[in-house]
Amino acid sequence: MARRRYIQAINDALLEEMDRDPKVILFGEDVELAIFGDTRGLLDRFGRDRIRNTPICEATLTGMAVGAAAAGYRVVLHMMFSNFVYTGFDAIANQMAKLRLMTGGQLNLPITVLAGYGAGRSTGAQHSDTPYPLLMNLGGVNVLTPSTPADAKGLLKQAIRGENPSFFLEASGRGAESGEVPDEDYTVPFGQAAVLREGRDVTVVAIGHMVKPVLGVADELAERGVGVEVIDPRTLVPLDEESILRSVERTGRLVVVDEARDRCGAASHIAAVVADRAFPALKAPVKRVSVPNVAMPYAPSAESRVLPDADGVSKAVLGLVAP
Repeated sequence: MARRRYIQAINDALLEEMDRDPKVILFGEDVELAIFGDTRGLLDRFGRDRIRNTPICEATLTGMAVGAAAAGYRVVLHMMFSNFVYTGFDAIANQMAKLRLMTGGQLNLPITVLAGYGAGRSTGAQHSDTPYPLLMNLGGVNVLTPSTPADAKGLLKQAIRGENPSFFLEASGRGAESGEVPDEDYTVPFGQAAVLREGRDVTVVAIGHMVKPVLGVADELAERGVGVEVIDPRTLVPLDEESILRSVERTGRLVVVDEARDRCGAASHIAAVVADRAFPALKAPVKRVSVPNVAMPYAPSAESRVLPDADGVSKAVLGLVAP
């Protein structure tokens, strides 16, 4: 295995899939400039027939993606920031998510939408959202939240090869983090969570960007005799409910750490699944560590106050195991 940065792993996946299949095309805002680094070098390699900058009009971009996929291309649409999903939502909600059902399976839409999500870099309220709950509610798209370079590459390759729309949400600000990535061609299947730490006392489900601080908390609490089992869902749609339920049945306690807002978030859904299917196993209430129901502030001092952090996770875990 080689060590690759998170953003390099995404770039590698795009390059390899475009090499593998000439029907893969990529377009979006500033993909030629590659301000995130994930599309760097692709224009030089594949030319303007397959790599295209577009105007800043997300409603047009999402409509283009539906049309090109319906015409037989495998589309990768880069929307830069996930807030821009809002301005392209008509084609997403009314076309991408529904056309396969509406055509009785006659029409596949192999579309992969890339977008950076999350706060912590003072990019303001219109560039810092974590909107995957909105996408989870559509009922017709996959939602991917990789936390490691290996998962980023494997999930992206799986999405591009698939026949259904997938939203690949990059954890903004983590592009320089590195990890081991397999040398061989591989994919990561959707709907298979990763158990990153085993523990007997509390299950902590950490989504995307939240995995790293949660692992730090798990290491710290292990020194205090508290066993934290850490689960990374990797994909929110489809969600690996069984892995979460098995863990909760062993530990009897659950904390969900989610960078989306608290109301109707992924944490709320996971908590509801556990309450519905594993209630007899619970020894304590399910706790959620998430973002308050406010717009993300711009000032770093204010932004840090609303984001989930290690201290909040530690308090939630200890609050469940305390006698």
